[in-house]
Amino acid sequence: MFLKEFEIRWNDLDANRHLANISYLSFAGETRMAFMQKLGISHTNLLKLSIGPVVFNERLFYFKEVLPDDKIRVSFELAAMSKEGTFFEFEHNYFNSSGENVARCEMMGAWMDLKTRKLTGLTEPMLDKFQKAVKTDSYKTITSEDTRRWNQSPKNLS
Repeated sequence: MFLKEFEIRWNDLDANRHLANISYLSFAGETRMAFMQKLGISHTNLLKLSIGPVVFNERLFYFKEVLPDDKIRVSFELAAMSKEGTFFEFEHNYFNSSGENVARCEMMGAWMDLKTRKLTGLTEPMLDKFQKAVKTDSYKTITSEDTRRWNQSPKNLS
């Protein structure tokens, strides 16, 4: 399992003096990028390929408070991916310094061609690297239909 450690800083806290929602999301994003760096998928490589990740949704589940002066470790596991690698789901678990699972983030996204602004699959070498990543016990193959499972659509102002 890939883990990245974070110290809880003053600006990571909310008004109740525990880890703020936005900090959980920020730590998940940092962990994802650190994992991709480890795979050899750096910002520079993504720029050369003209692709970037797009987040469709993130869901957070809280189990226990994280307070100042604690450190947390955030995991990365692949929860789902489409055959060509266009769509993906990542799972992040947050662990306090005692190893207790204090929160979980489930994230769904896709890869976008930055020139055409359309979704795209991964290159064969990148797909191979992701397929070798640590997977959740409930890992599954997904399709574009899975991105609609929450049945959400825009509600515009009149």
